[in-house]
Amino acid sequence: METTTLTALARTLDDAGILASVTPGSDVAVSGASCDSRSVRPGDLFVCKGAAFRPEFLAGAVASGASAYLCDAARSDELAQAAPGVPALATTELRRAMALVSAEAFGHPDRDLPIVGITGTKGKTTTAYMLRAIVDAARGERSCGMIGTVETYDGTADEPSRNTTPEAPDLWRHLASARDSRLSALVMEVSSQALKYDRTYGVGLDVACFLNIGLDHISPVEHADFEDYFASKLKIFSQCETAVVNLDSDHVDRVLAEASRARRALTFGIGRPEADAWADGLAASEEGVSFTLHLDGWERAVSLPFPGDFSVSNALAAALAAHLLGIGPDHIVAGLAAARVPGRMEFYRSRDRQLTAIVDYAHNRLAFESLLSAVSGAFSGAQVISVFGAVGGKAPERRRDLPEIAARFSDYVVLTSDDPWTEDPLDICREMERALPAGFPHEVVIDREAAARRAFELAEGRRSVVLLLAKGHETYQHTREGFVPCASDCELARRGVEAHDARSAAVTGTPGATA
Repeated sequence: METTTLTALARTLDDAGILASVTPGSDVAVSGASCDSRSVRPGDLFVCKGAAFRPEFLAGAVASGASAYLCDAARSDELAQAAPGVPALATTELRRAMALVSAEAFGHPDRDLPIVGITGTKGKTTTAYMLRAIVDAARGERSCGMIGTVETYDGTADEPSRNTTPEAPDLWRHLASARDSRLSALVMEVSSQALKYDRTYGVGLDVACFLNIGLDHISPVEHADFEDYFASKLKIFSQCETAVVNLDSDHVDRVLAEASRARRALTFGIGRPEADAWADGLAASEEGVSFTLHLDGWERAVSLPFPGDFSVSNALAAALAAHLLGIGPDHIVAGLAAARVPGRMEFYRSRDRQLTAIVDYAHNRLAFESLLSAVSGAFSGAQVISVFGAVGGKAPERRRDLPEIAARFSDYVVLTSDDPWTEDPLDICREMERALPAGFPHEVVIDREAAARRAFELAEGRRSVVLLLAKGHETYQHTREGFVPCASDCELARRGVEAHDARSAAVTGTPGATA
């Protein structure tokens, strides 16, 4: 186990110019860090953070074995009274301090572990899973760690994620576990919030992939405006060795200018021979998309089990990152063909091929337009029914953007609940309803399970595609009552296809089927 001392951590903060005070005359060993009193391990430095932090959290951490604590200078006297005799650091900049001391407490595992960070408005999760599949194909199953929206796997922990990018103490603990488990590499999604609030501060990335940028996450509880959002995303280039940039991204000139901060910058794009990795010969089908991959002087035919040009773009990013990790073309092609993403572009098909349900996490303008246009093109002649809502309390632009895009590529829309939080989901749906073109076929069904059932009812009688959007694998709704359990969109899709198969079997006299 890596260890340091409180004195060494104090020097780190002092060197950064953010040390306010250190408990005089005391020095203790520190072997980790935590900001959750429920998960403190003996020897941890406990971080007292958050507007809702209460002194009893510190008492609980000390009881669980925390050897010292870190706090904001403004609360140092108050917390010293709550935990008399416990060694402490106080800082003038808690978030950055938390990242710095966590890195040192866990022995800077980023120095001994290849790490790829991925950011963008859409596609982070899919690209991460594509890269993970490539690494596993080359280095062995479960050889690649993952920190992202869906799950966290570090060689020890294998669990659903609570945040796309965890707080610094948790992030560095996962990196240390991946190092100690001797994983071949780790891929992590890097959110704009993580970059803005220094969750990833100090993490040395071997590769940083910038996928795209669009208008999203603009609200009082996220980013004040697009500039704040974009600038936060671009911070990823300040901590990477190699930048990987999508030439097809909006604002690419600014992205490339920021990418020049890295030691080197490489590019990818569709139909762009000038890029380091590029694709041509795209061919769409109901099974996905195929293309020719060009990279480092070689070319290979690739088949993806996902639809759309945007999937090809994600695959290019994953392929280029894998190449930078020293993985060859055969393993890149095999990994891409085998990639699967929970709740992202998951297909459920009926036995008679008359019904396809697609589950995807698309929840903003860029993702909606990419996915729905791809489905419309791949399933020519099919009826498209889209089921979606919009979150409460943030990203209000989605209530206008999502219905407008859905109406362009769908035949029918069912508006429903999607994490309404403190708002009435009916109010959100009515607001989205007003954004639909006058007379566009739609209905409002607040209960999401009932909304899915209604969509599958509407799909009967002709070749149809039902799109269940924005929730994916999630099994809860965030409401004013808290996190309320619900069936995932994946489960709803499975039920809908099974019901169709059962009806078809009853009509034809053939045995029922499970999708």
